[in-house]
Amino acid sequence: MATDVTCPPPTKATSNGVFQGDNPVHFALPLAIVQICLVVVVTRCLAFLMKPLRQPRVIAEIVGGILLGPSALGRNKHYLHSIFPPKSLTVLDTLANLGLLFFLFLVGLELDLKSLHRAGKKALSIAVAGISLPFALGVGTSFVLRATISKGVDAGPFLVFMGVALSITAFPVLARILAELKLLTTDVGQMAMSAAAVNDVAAWILLALAIALSGTGRSPIISLWVFLCGFGFVLCCSLIAPRIFRWMAQRCPEGEPVDEMYICATLAAVLAAGFVTDAIGIHALFGSFVMGILVPKEGPFASALVEKVEDLVSGLLLPLYFVSSGLKTDVSTIRGLQSWSLLVLVIFTACLGKIAGTIAVSLCCRMPVREALALGFLMNSKGLVELIVLNIGKERKVLNDQTFAIMVLMALFTTFITTPLVISVYKPAKRPSKADYKHRTIDRKNPNGELRILVCFRSTNNIPTMINLIEASRGTGKRKDFRSSVISMVHKARKNGLPFWNKGLPSGSNQVIVAFEAFGQLSSVSIRPMIAISAMSNIHEDICTSAERKRVAIIILPFHKHQRLDGTLETTRSEFSLVNRKVLEHAPCSVGILVDRGLGGTAQVSASNVSSIITVPFFGGCDDREALSYDVQGEAPTPDSHDNPNFLLDENFLAEFKHNSSLNSAVKFEERVVKNAAEAMEIIREYHRCTMFVVGRMPEGHVVAGLSPKTEFPELGPVGSLLTSPGFPTVASVLVVQQYQPGSFPNSEIFSEE
Repeated sequence: MATDVTCPPPTKATSNGVFQGDNPVHFALPLAIVQICLVVVVTRCLAFLMKPLRQPRVIAEIVGGILLGPSALGRNKHYLHSIFPPKSLTVLDTLANLGLLFFLFLVGLELDLKSLHRAGKKALSIAVAGISLPFALGVGTSFVLRATISKGVDAGPFLVFMGVALSITAFPVLARILAELKLLTTDVGQMAMSAAAVNDVAAWILLALAIALSGTGRSPIISLWVFLCGFGFVLCCSLIAPRIFRWMAQRCPEGEPVDEMYICATLAAVLAAGFVTDAIGIHALFGSFVMGILVPKEGPFASALVEKVEDLVSGLLLPLYFVSSGLKTDVSTIRGLQSWSLLVLVIFTACLGKIAGTIAVSLCCRMPVREALALGFLMNSKGLVELIVLNIGKERKVLNDQTFAIMVLMALFTTFITTPLVISVYKPAKRPSKADYKHRTIDRKNPNGELRILVCFRSTNNIPTMINLIEASRGTGKRKDFRSSVISMVHKARKNGLPFWNKGLPSGSNQVIVAFEAFGQLSSVSIRPMIAISAMSNIHEDICTSAERKRVAIIILPFHKHQRLDGTLETTRSEFSLVNRKVLEHAPCSVGILVDRGLGGTAQVSASNVSSIITVPFFGGCDDREALSYDVQGEAPTPDSHDNPNFLLDENFLAEFKHNSSLNSAVKFEERVVKNAAEAMEIIREYHRCTMFVVGRMPEGHVVAGLSPKTEFPELGPVGSLLTSPGFPTVASVLVVQQYQPGSFPNSEIFSEE
């Protein structure tokens, strides 16, 4: 007897609209749009809620996937069949894997194989211990699971998958955690990144082996062929692809846009590599990861690829993979004492293997105990790569629903505890006590004491001026008790905290550090370069923290505009104006903002070989006293025009300055009496041929009160804004100084009104 079976019609891509009776969520494209929007909203809200806990975004994405799946909201069958019906899962999984494919290409871009050669024996030993011991414990745990909740699965693939799952350290997640904790540039952070890079490469090799063993074919010859073909693919790509990528990179000069043809060709090559590895039987993700590793990291080519791909992939497509995993995760399958005991066993085994193995080798390498503990906790972070392994294992029928749910919760728990554990045991440097940090201003009782300056720059264009300013600050006497710290402000950071390979400094940070160190040796100045890798929203925190740790008297920041060839000032990046304002509000010392008009030319010249005329208009107030004190440090000619301030503090300060200037032929003091701001500006115009103006940010007195307190750039103050305005005829650089006032943020109300 024949039975007629009616198959449902295939899902159409788009609807005809609600006015024609169509429900949009019954069609593929509108439903995919609803799913993407829902996923983005849920994961972003969870990330915002977890931000005070300093958790990486991957935690919010994993939790969001579980909440949207059958473990929480999915218990409502109407919701599950309306938003995530079974017929839509193929489209969802395809989009998720496409986003994951390009994300792993970006992960490969982050891994520099040259850095693995430079990792050293210590990082290699830590990586080996962090893989071998957890792998062995994972294999041991697999015997317990096979005897209880995973009966009937193939022993070989299950052992390897469990070993790989417990031995992984998620390189992208670790980078985000280190960036959030400001540990990327510390010794522990660099050691963790080097060891995680080695771990990541080894994990992908082991995963390829696990996939080859988990094939549906019964003959072991098939698994051998899969592994050998995968090895041949890597070998062929290593011989051919780097030459093509280098050829493309050589045709992408610095400072010019990258040809779109090269971007499209590279992305097409990523897709082709994914197809080849999928056809071999490994996985499409393996091919994209290999292509990312082979792209050269130097030059603008790699960063252009990241800029084109990262926002779309990380922001929209990648969260779909976590939802795809969440739909497969049903926490309700973990029932009874046995299942929860197995969850505790898996978590304990994963933490014991990673943390104990890393700490033991770190202590053998004579690392301090706190650093060894922090490194062990950092290497225990899991995340995206863990989910990839688990999803592949579930697709290959190696992991059942209950084992899959246990392993997902293990990955979530181990990553969640990483940040609080690291914070509890490791603090890279203690802030100096208030008793140790005495000289927060240049204006002090003993002007001949040690002077510490923190200089910040954004690009190599700032370096000659900053070096000349440091040299001029020493004065003609070439004081020996002078220390200068240098911060390179990396103004473009990756979403995971890592800077672009060629950004920050076009020629590399090492070249800049060498330049400052050479200046320090030639000029007998103590120079301490450092690099701050920060997001634009919190780069001011790194500057202020560094100033406090270095116990500097003044921070020098570059103005956010630079001079063009025609003499006008052009905005470099408007975001740096906000950075300067935040530093002015929160700095633990005095702050100077330098408007650079080519101080001392384009090359560093010794202070004894160049004649600098520095003008300090003095109206009164603490900022003007700080400006004049800074100029006294430089011992340069200092004409002065002021309005006879009535404050006793200013009178005493000027009386002492007059006495000291009479003993120094290099300093010239001149007193003018003016009635209003217009007369004061006319007198200042007489000195427009000087090398640099040094002014207080917020001067006081009845004359300066005639100037408008509200200017386009409140960080420069009224006098500084006039000196940098197009109508003021000068080519002199301008240094605007704000004196540190303990217990308050000077003039912060001006910033809040803007």
